[in-house]
Amino acid sequence: MQSLIISGGSLDMEFALSYIEKYSFDVLIAADRGMDFFYQQAMMPDYVVGDFDSADPDILQYFQSLEEGQRPVILRFQPEKDETDTELAMRIAMERGCDTIHLLGSTGSRVDHMLGNLHLLGAAMKQGVECRMVDANNRICMVCQGLTIKREEQYGKYVSLFPFTPRVEGLTLTGFQYPLEDYTLECYHSIGVSNEIIAKEAVITFREGVLLVVESKD
Repeated sequence: MQSLIISGGSLDMEFALSYIEKYSFDVLIAADRGMDFFYQQAMMPDYVVGDFDSADPDILQYFQSLEEGQRPVILRFQPEKDETDTELAMRIAMERGCDTIHLLGSTGSRVDHMLGNLHLLGAAMKQGVECRMVDANNRICMVCQGLTIKREEQYGKYVSLFPFTPRVEGLTLTGFQYPLEDYTLECYHSIGVSNEIIAKEAVITFREGVLLVVESKD
């Protein structure tokens, strides 16, 4: 099962609509201000989640005013909570049995929120759930085991790798312009930035650690 979560960060409407057309989502979730997108596009989410501190009150009232059976499940939380609205949305997706989660509106000018969302990729990974942060220029995932990227399916031109643990050991890259073999990738270094796929598919393998994979268009 696949879930789409729209959060309250920056969102390119044209990109978001074209992305949604490519996939068949089983669960649609609006995280707080993410409900604006569904309202503007006349789409009905399955869940609306958050403390609604940044949501348009008129849009929230619209969803609340719908008749039972037509309105989404609305889950309101106190602002004084340990989780972000996006994390609450991810928990719902995982509780529904989704094994793939797509996060849109999860990047933007709030760097603290974006960093928090990067950590949520790890929360999903620990549960065996594939989670992708996607915007018009980037697709980001976190892995604790090998990954293969087909050139025809890559997201843009560049692939950058960052250790999310102090080190990623035994890193081997094949099919890339800059290959590696049994390399230890450590924090506080930029060696993993802006690699390119030159074969039909690129293979990333490593023995130990957690790796953040960023595919970028520019």
